[in-house]
Amino acid sequence: MTDSSTFTVFLGQQRLVTAPLRDTLSYLKQHLGSQARHQPLVIFNDQTGKVVDFNLQGTLEEVLEREAPLPKTGPGRPKLGVVSREVSLLPRHWDWLEAWPNGASAALRRLIDEARKADPVAERKRQATLPTDRFLTVMGGDLPGAEDASRALYTGDSATFRQIVHTWPEDIRHHVLHLSAGAFEESAAGEEP
Repeated sequence: MTDSSTFTVFLGQQRLVTAPLRDTLSYLKQHLGSQARHQPLVIFNDQTGKVVDFNLQGTLEEVLEREAPLPKTGPGRPKLGVVSREVSLLPRHWDWLEAWPNGASAALRRLIDEARKADPVAERKRQATLPTDRFLTVMGGDLPGAEDASRALYTGDSATFRQIVHTWPEDIRHHVLHLSAGAFEESAAGEEP
């Protein structure tokens, strides 16, 4: 999760908060704690659209340390948010990457950055479409026209999408329109394909 990640908390169809991770955890701990709820509590990572679950046991400080630890200093590049993960490549791919100055990791980062810059509108659309669709599946799945809204999202049909979600509960409608804004960027800018 990046420093710019935001999380949105819904209690049933009501949006309670949209905030960075530490603020979201503080809100949950201070306002909801261990209260009994009659409606489902659903927390979304707005950048991925995935539902997340946090362990709110203990004090606020314990929750923050466990779920949102502050970056530690030490070897590596923690200030840059460097995360080590496994990548499986064939030997020829490793050979090609290692021939680049500064090593394989730098080459991969450079290739990804170049691909993202090659078509920034398509990249923004991609980054908005999947999280919006994930949110639609969870929060809009039983609402009228949800399947058609998903189709309109993927085809870039902003007018149809807005028409379908217009009748949805207010908080769900506002959030889905917020998440989907980048998915319809071309039409909003008047650059019809």
